[in-house]
Amino acid sequence: MQEKINQYIEEVKAAVAANAAEIEQLRIRFAGRKGILNDLFEDFKQVPNEQKKVLGAELNKLKTAVQARLEELQAAIGGGATSKDESLDLTRPAGTLPAGTRHPLSTVRREILEIFERIGFTVADGPEIEDDWHVFSGLNFPPEHPARDMQDTFFIEKDPDMVLRTHTSSVQVRMMENSKPPLRIVMPGRVFRNEAISSRAHCQFHQIEGLYIDEGVSFADMKQTLLYFAQEFFGKAKIRLRPSYFPFTEPSAEMDVYWGLNSEADYRITKGTGWLEILGCGMVDPNVLKASGIDPEKYSGFAFGMGIERITMLRYQIDDLRMYFENDVRFLKQFNQLV
Repeated sequence: MQEKINQYIEEVKAAVAANAAEIEQLRIRFAGRKGILNDLFEDFKQVPNEQKKVLGAELNKLKTAVQARLEELQAAIGGGATSKDESLDLTRPAGTLPAGTRHPLSTVRREILEIFERIGFTVADGPEIEDDWHVFSGLNFPPEHPARDMQDTFFIEKDPDMVLRTHTSSVQVRMMENSKPPLRIVMPGRVFRNEAISSRAHCQFHQIEGLYIDEGVSFADMKQTLLYFAQEFFGKAKIRLRPSYFPFTEPSAEMDVYWGLNSEADYRITKGTGWLEILGCGMVDPNVLKASGIDPEKYSGFAFGMGIERITMLRYQIDDLRMYFENDVRFLKQFNQLV
């Protein structure tokens, strides 16, 4: 792929045009919706992770070369013209505005949703300010239960019953209350927890949760679904499931992905183990089904939830999640290839 990019760069630099029509043909060939750049960025999605940084820089170099050459050719054929438009401000800076880019969290969120949509999941959304029932009680958190202390919650001062949701599981409750099985949904969204901000934790972050309820759903179905996700997203990934506890699932597990120890960032992210926990999962507790009006004798299901920030850290070797929220242009420019 790199050899192909280099050939295109040389072709762009040598390109000539005698008039505006030929310049437009050149633009369509390289920068059109079905042009060379678009095809290369599609091919880039299949590139192994270890090659993305180098090839991404080369693709940006080609994109810059195309833009620069088009501007040069345009200036060459129109350089001698005199504008009669008196409203034209000749003192304005020349050149085009820099191209924007998708935030890495938005890119990963879109890719995760597309993976689950391919196996029949639909996307659902819900409010960020929620009542106690949808965040806690409807998910098998009894009042004063110690499990509520697992999540440090932001409460709304004027209404103690309203909180900033601590997980997107609140959308699961809404969907179970208002829809009949079978249910196969994924729920992306921003959540809030009163935690100290560090390189591995923040008071706000993004989750994607999933829920599948139908007759005869088993733990094996859940494992196969999550293995499919890991292999689609990370490639030939190895996963492991470790026993865990969540009030709304039983049995419950944490899922880890083996990333390896190939760089210093890998050691920091995985604490020297090579494994990184990316999601929690489990079979939906019968009490949760019953609370939402679903017969646990007839239906069963599984649920899972993952943090988008942590998965993005793995994908792009980012070792400090505070960088996602600081709007540092130097950081964001590294993702121009993701437009």
